[in-house]
Amino acid sequence: MDLNTIDRWRAARTRADLVLAPGEAFLGGGTWLFSEPQVYTTGLVDLSTMGWPSLEETPQGLRIAATCTVAELSRIRRRAGWTAHPIFFQAATALLASFKIWNVMTVGGNIARSYAAASMVSLAAALDATALVWTASGGQYTMPVAELPTGNGTSLLRRGDVVRCIDIPAHALRARTGFRKIALAEIGRSAAVLTGRVDESGAAVFTITAATERPAVLRYRTLPSAAELRADSRAADGYYTDPLGTADWRCAVSGVLLEEIRQELLPWN
Repeated sequence: MDLNTIDRWRAARTRADLVLAPGEAFLGGGTWLFSEPQVYTTGLVDLSTMGWPSLEETPQGLRIAATCTVAELSRIRRRAGWTAHPIFFQAATALLASFKIWNVMTVGGNIARSYAAASMVSLAAALDATALVWTASGGQYTMPVAELPTGNGTSLLRRGDVVRCIDIPAHALRARTGFRKIALAEIGRSAAVLTGRVDESGAAVFTITAATERPAVLRYRTLPSAAELRADSRAADGYYTDPLGTADWRCAVSGVLLEEIRQELLPWN
C-alpha cells in the first residue's frame, strides 16, 4: 500500500537518531506498516540501517536482533547441543505469510505488534526469551517477551520505545521441545499455537499463544500429569472469540494439543 501521508524518511545509524519527531514512526520490515493506511504518520525512521548483527552466539545463549528477518531466523544453522533447534522453523511456519513476507518481516516488529497470533512471540515465550527495550527517554530495560503483550495487538511498549534484541538463554536452546498449531481454515491464521519444553533439569514449560489474547505460560518442576496440564490449560486466562474460532473451541483444542506435546516429551520417547 502507498502511504500518501509520508513526506520524509531518514536512516537511523545511532541511538540519537531514534528520537522520534512528531508524526514519525519506526520502520522495520514494514510488512504491517504498509498493510493499511497510516493517516497520522508523516515520517519514517528506518531501523534497518542501525547495523545490528542479525544473530549472535553469546556465552549466555543466542541474541536475535530486532531487525533480523523471519527468513534469516528460520534458516539458522543447528549448533552442537541445540536440541530445541526445530522450533525456530516451526514457529516461522505458524505465520500466515508468503515467502516475500518472510524475507522482509522482522522478529522485533512481529513482537512489537503483539498480535495474539504473533509467531515470534510464541517462539520467544516457548524459550524463555527476554527483550531488551530502549526507551524513548534514553534508558533501557529487559523483560520476558511473554510479559510484553497486554492484549491482542497491545503491549507495554510506549511511543518511541524500540525493541533492540531478543535473548534466548542457553538452557532453553538445550531443551527438548514440542510444537503444535491449528487453524480453522486450511490456509488461515493460526487459531492456537502450543509449545512444550523440558529442560535438562527436568523442569517443564508449556505455552498457549494465538488462542489467548496474550501468552499463557504454564511452569512445572517436572513434567505434569495429563490431568494437571488439562486443568491448568482450561484455567488459562484470555481465550477469545473472533471469526477464526470461538473461545471454548480454542480452549478445547489447546488442551488436546498440549497433551499431544506432553506425550511427545515423556522421557521414554
